[in-house]
Amino acid sequence: MKKAEATRLNILHKAFELIYVKGYQTTSIDDIIATTQVTKGAFYYHFKNKDNMGLAIVNEILKPIFVNSFVKPLQNEKNPLDAIYNLMYNLLMENEFLKVEFGCPAANFTQEMTPWNVHFSKVLNELTKEWIETMTYSIEEGKKREFVRNDVNARQTSMFVMSGYWGIRNFGKLENSKKAYLPYLKELKNYLNTLK
Repeated sequence: MKKAEATRLNILHKAFELIYVKGYQTTSIDDIIATTQVTKGAFYYHFKNKDNMGLAIVNEILKPIFVNSFVKPLQNEKNPLDAIYNLMYNLLMENEFLKVEFGCPAANFTQEMTPWNVHFSKVLNELTKEWIETMTYSIEEGKKREFVRNDVNARQTSMFVMSGYWGIRNFGKLENSKKAYLPYLKELKNYLNTLK
C-alpha cells in the first residue's frame, strides 16, 4: 500500500472511531486532524470536505463490516429462522465491533444525517435495502424448504425484525448494558417460533 493510500485509510479509521463515540455532527475536522495527526493540507488532499469523508467512511469501512456481520450470516444457514435469531444474538451479545454504549453506527448515521443530507440518505438506504432483501430472500427460501409457513409475508417479517433490532440498540445505549437486549431476544425467539 502506498503512503498516500495508507494515510487516507488511517484518516478514515480514526475518524470513524471518533464519530462512533462522539457523533458525526459534534466531531469537527479539527478533532479528526488532532486524532489522526495529519496536517489540514493532508486531510483536504484526500477529502473535499467532512461530508465527503463521512460518505467514504460509510462506503469503505461500514459497508464491508455490514456485509460480513449483517448479511452473510443470513446466507450461511438453511433454516432462516435460526439464522435470524443467531444473527441478532451475535450482533447484540457477541459482536465486539458494535459497542452497547454507542449503538449501531449505521443507525447513528441514519438518525444524524439522513434528514438533511441526500447523499447520506442514498448510501445508508442502500445498506438497509441490502439487509431487507437478504433477509426476505432467506425467509422465502425457508418456505421452499418448509422451515417457514407459506402464509408468512417475508418482507414484512424482515422489516419487523430489523425495526426491533434498531430500537433495542437505543435501549442498550440508554442503559449502557447488554441486559437491555435480553427481553428483545427472548420475544424474538417466541415470534420466530410462530412462523414455523
